[in-house]
Amino acid sequence: MAKTVYVLNGPNLNLLGTREPHIYGRASLADVEKLCRSAAERHDLTLLFRQSNHEGQIIDWINEARAEKAAGLIINPAGHTTTSVAILDALLAMEAPVIEVHISNIHAREEFRRHSYVSQAARAVICGFGIAGYALAITGLANLIGAKE
Repeated sequence: MAKTVYVLNGPNLNLLGTREPHIYGRASLADVEKLCRSAAERHDLTLLFRQSNHEGQIIDWINEARAEKAAGLIINPAGHTTTSVAILDALLAMEAPVIEVHISNIHAREEFRRHSYVSQAARAVICGFGIAGYALAITGLANLIGAKE
């Protein structure tokens, strides 16, 4: 039976491909999902891929992942990275590994983007690889949970 991994995306990631392409590239969120599904298949993982502009919805999905005993959770909290103690608290309740992903290198950007609340709950952080960071996160998570390629 395949293990389930949640991939959660925060605010404005629905605008990928059109919003600040010089920072985030031209790939769409649909392209990210396709990349994630391909990476998950290589490791026999079931993928739940979601995006919301609403903090409460993201928290509900984190709580769902915990209740459903997901094998792991990958999150790009986007704008909530630097602001959401509530998302941090939900992630801290996760028993499965959490991996934080950012398309851009948040440490090379504006000062306010360099602090992540989410990192306090993350087993690993991947940033600056563009959308390829999602596939790296899935591969890393698969290694952590012992999924086979």
